[in-house]
Amino acid sequence: MTNLAIECSGVGKTYKEFTLKDINLRLEKGQVMGFIGPNGAGKSTTIRILMGLVYQDRGEVRVLGHCMPDAQALAKRDIGYVSEDMRLFPNATLGWHMGFMQKIYPAWDTKYAEDLLHRFDLKASQKIKGMSHGQRVKSTLLLAFARFPKLLILDEPTTGLDPVARQEVLSAMMEVLADEDRTILFSSHNTQDIEHLSDSITFIDRGEVISSSTKDDFMDRWRRVRVELPQGIDLPNVPGVKHIQRSGSIAVVTTGLFNGTTTELIESGGGKILGVEPMTLEEIFVTDVSASRGRALT
Repeated sequence: MTNLAIECSGVGKTYKEFTLKDINLRLEKGQVMGFIGPNGAGKSTTIRILMGLVYQDRGEVRVLGHCMPDAQALAKRDIGYVSEDMRLFPNATLGWHMGFMQKIYPAWDTKYAEDLLHRFDLKASQKIKGMSHGQRVKSTLLLAFARFPKLLILDEPTTGLDPVARQEVLSAMMEVLADEDRTILFSSHNTQDIEHLSDSITFIDRGEVISSSTKDDFMDRWRRVRVELPQGIDLPNVPGVKHIQRSGSIAVVTTGLFNGTTTELIESGGGKILGVEPMTLEEIFVTDVSASRGRALT
């Protein structure tokens, strides 16, 4: 039996003005994967394929062991899906929605749903149309969490939230996720959200996966190295270099394969190390996308 909740192999989809190209994706059960890409990168198309809402033109997709789209009805019983544009019934209360979900899903946990009401600072008696955008997002999260799906797919759930509401939603999500062993695919173009919540990270741009690894691996192997180079000395070849910025005798080298030999290699070539700086996930993402696009242009 596979330990993978999501498995995509060579998945592609061609539209008139966009192509999803050979997506390979692996998400182990019990893990949270951040799926990061600019707007229009292919995140939502990939998720729609995973949900059986769009059929791939090529490649194989398995979700919770089920072949998609053929077995989508079986897979969807155990998937909780939340996106920022989901629509609830505006004239109904949150309590009505909770009762409706309880009738459909046998795994619905009434006590846990009540606990989430308190955590998310929501009221069951409130109508959806009277809620703020942040409250509606938290309501959809509650409706997904309380039925204990085996897989949660969150498609840009914090898009459009003001900074206060976004932080409230993230804090509530982190509190819930700390209590449970969840399998989650979390799509966003906001790297700060991903950095807080994810175990592994996948970058996608222009319909292609450009990097995929654990979060710790990304944070450990990406560095900016400031180097002083004497006149007439060129920077030696350093593995994994994504960007070099040089001003006079000072060079700033960004590498995605930093290790103990990186500084030794630079120094052996005549360079003097002035500093080694860690990078934020946002800096890593922007650099990796820029480097990938640069390669595509050559």
